[in-house]
Amino acid sequence: MTHRTYLCFDYGEKRIGLAVGQAVTGTATPLTIIKVRNRTPDWEGIAAMIDRWRPDALVVGHPLNMDGTRQELTDRAEKFGRALAGRSRLPVYLAEERLTTIEARSRSGLREAVDAVAAQIILEAWLADGARQETIIPDRQVEMEHG
Repeated sequence: MTHRTYLCFDYGEKRIGLAVGQAVTGTATPLTIIKVRNRTPDWEGIAAMIDRWRPDALVVGHPLNMDGTRQELTDRAEKFGRALAGRSRLPVYLAEERLTTIEARSRSGLREAVDAVAAQIILEAWLADGARQETIIPDRQVEMEHG
């Protein structure tokens, strides 16, 4: 089995939860919360975490309604994923995230930790599913602006 490291992002309009996981164990660990101000993530903080963990790929939670239809946050999470791919030059995968916040609240006693625990849950489920979700292709415009 290949030893691959992944960083997972649970995108939100105010906070982005971050977790790290390994393919060989199929486990993940909550790391931190990245702040979002005026719909702009702390890109320096994200870059620092990518530099620190040196992942093989990135995973972004893909928010959908319970029936699988898109919701308002779906487009924003996908846009974040494309920007992440353009900035990091790493593969970015979308991962199912339905009910992860509810699960994270039951696992974590700390309100501040919920987003990072949600990222952990998303990543562990994605790894357990064989890491077969779709790759996000970066926007050409994002690549040109941040390349």
